[in-house]
Amino acid sequence: MSLDIKVERVKASKIDSVDFDNLPFGHVFSDHMLECDYENGKWGLPKVVPYAALSLDPSAKIFHYGQSIFEGMKAYKDADEQVLLFRPLENCKRLNISAERLAIPAIPEEYFMEGLKKLLEVDSDWIPKKDGSSLYIRPFVMATGLGFHASPADKYKFLIATAPSGAYFAGKIKVLIEEKYARSANGGVGFAKAGGNYAGQFYPTQLAMDKGYNQVIWTDDNSHQYIEEAGAMNIFIRIDNTLITSPTSDRILDGITRKSIIQLAKDAGISVEERKISVGEVVEAARNNTLLEMFGTGTAAVISPIAGFGYQNIDYDLPELQESFASSLKKTITDIQTNKAPDPYGWRVQL
Repeated sequence: MSLDIKVERVKASKIDSVDFDNLPFGHVFSDHMLECDYENGKWGLPKVVPYAALSLDPSAKIFHYGQSIFEGMKAYKDADEQVLLFRPLENCKRLNISAERLAIPAIPEEYFMEGLKKLLEVDSDWIPKKDGSSLYIRPFVMATGLGFHASPADKYKFLIATAPSGAYFAGKIKVLIEEKYARSANGGVGFAKAGGNYAGQFYPTQLAMDKGYNQVIWTDDNSHQYIEEAGAMNIFIRIDNTLITSPTSDRILDGITRKSIIQLAKDAGISVEERKISVGEVVEAARNNTLLEMFGTGTAAVISPIAGFGYQNIDYDLPELQESFASSLKKTITDIQTNKAPDPYGWRVQL
């Protein structure tokens, strides 16, 4: 039985003021959003409402204790105007994994999926058709219950907002291997998409940018000797013809793009290893010219190639390859996402 999701439409759309040929990432917002409130021990029915500012009490616990989680997704339109999602149930599952870790009540799967479908139905015209563009989707939950007592809130708000967007990164990036700061720690919340995880990254990343780098490669919190993530993305490293990525843990996000790339690489006959990889191994491979590629993976950029890295005041450049794993894998996954290629995995969901 489908949910009775109420829709309150905007009085006048702002879509005609948007230049869909020159979209920044995540700065232009669609007409509507999904809203759902938790109170009295249960979630109310979601509804689609005009995108608008929220009014929150100064004592709302989101401001004081950081109960905030989110997801990142994309919707696409193919040549036949069909609306497509990529593995949306994985996002729903991961949102609830994050919710459990931050003591937030789980979102019912049907609220997530049917609410999202209704929102995309209402704002279908906002989904870009230009290659490389998509409708970025941001589901998130925050604590709205009141009080200064350090305890979980008794009220929450679940929202889904969308933003027609162009490419996240342009070109290759240069990264700095972090030797002091840590993104996450054993027993912490690194595996969750919690807002505070990202807030804690901004300062070390700015320090790296001040040195001329674009991003940070995070290392383990204990010894800083093992590669873990690249900025806000999972990381893959190609040594000779083997693709290596760190195993997921309570410090590393279980990326949906990451697990998809692993499957696609294996099916393409590429040797893939999920194992710990040390900074020393990466540096040695760079020195003996067996380090051929490094790239980040995530929803926003899909695959972001790394042109070089810095470590202990030495910069290492990666070779320019005619046929890279990054480019071939990015084409494969985006062709599946946009219905330009068959989907043998059942990842693509047509609305």
